[in-house]
Amino acid sequence: MHGSAPLGRIFGIPLRFHWSAPVLILFLGIGLAGQTLPAWVPGRSAAAYGFAGVVGALLLTVSLLLHETAHAVTARRAGVRVDDMTVFALGGVTRMGRPPNPRLQFAVAGIGPLTSLALGGLFLAAGLGALHTLHWTMPAAVLLWTGWTNLLLGVFNLLPAAPLDGGRILQAAIWWIRGDRERAERVAGRVGQGAGLLLSAAGWVELLRGNTAGIWLMLIGLFMWSSATAEVRRAALVAALRGIRVEEVMNPPVVTAPDWLTAERLLTGLTSRPHDPLIPAIDVEGRPSGLVDLRRLPVIPPARRTEVRVHDMARPLGRCMVAAPGDDLVEVLDNATAPPPILVVDDGRLVGVVTVEDISRIARTRVPTTPRSR
Repeated sequence: MHGSAPLGRIFGIPLRFHWSAPVLILFLGIGLAGQTLPAWVPGRSAAAYGFAGVVGALLLTVSLLLHETAHAVTARRAGVRVDDMTVFALGGVTRMGRPPNPRLQFAVAGIGPLTSLALGGLFLAAGLGALHTLHWTMPAAVLLWTGWTNLLLGVFNLLPAAPLDGGRILQAAIWWIRGDRERAERVAGRVGQGAGLLLSAAGWVELLRGNTAGIWLMLIGLFMWSSATAEVRRAALVAALRGIRVEEVMNPPVVTAPDWLTAERLLTGLTSRPHDPLIPAIDVEGRPSGLVDLRRLPVIPPARRTEVRVHDMARPLGRCMVAAPGDDLVEVLDNATAPPPILVVDDGRLVGVVTVEDISRIARTRVPTTPRSR
């Protein structure tokens, strides 16, 4: 997710913190300290409410992180690639590959809400214990609020609408029954689009009534609609590309950049700019070594262009999408950890390149033959 920064690892899985995450903590803390706690535990100082509000907001943020960690750990144990987890203003998101079968899809999706429901029960039990055994009213109120919010989070995530976990469970069920993964994704995505619009409308009504929480509902609804729309489009794209080999889409590399050249020589050697600013870099033996973004060349100070070499500014091959000519295109895209273009390598030699435009072009030619949902 753009705008996020690394914040260590959990069970070896990279954790990222989006710049909007403090907004979540601030929103939760203000709501808890300004409204909920004074109603539940009246007669305390503003400082006490403020401190308790921050603690409650942090507890819920940790709960969200545990929810995402459950997804990530379950997926990794099942052999699914997990890229990272990110906490942001609307909760958390885990970037991972697609589970290979409905059973694993169900397990990975279901563990998140189950974790939230379990945390809700634990926090409620701790809150009741603090209230009735220790008579700690303020800590009990924070724990009870965290418990109820986790239960609400778990139930909300079970709604059968993508990109919620319930939408993933719905996908798994349709996939298992009908045997068509892309159709299952389209159905769950369209339900998610409808649910997102309904949430946005409900948030707008609440905002007109003077309830500022309506802003949050609107943002969540718009996020759901946007994510679900992207999933519907992706499912249609995958259906169109099903069965295509990389060699059917690739084009010979028109322009390459020897990685030993300086930036100055590369600039002067380019008689014309290629359509795609990302061009393959090759080593002295003609093997691909990475990708060069030509848009970075003019940014290099003129005094340094005779010092900086192509290999210094190229994206290393290990961070590029690489495939063999006979690979299935959908599998390559599913397992990708980097964006296109795809460098097509055969026997160590660069034999072709597949760009986003190439993928879109072949998909458009096959759209009329893709099955439609009924």
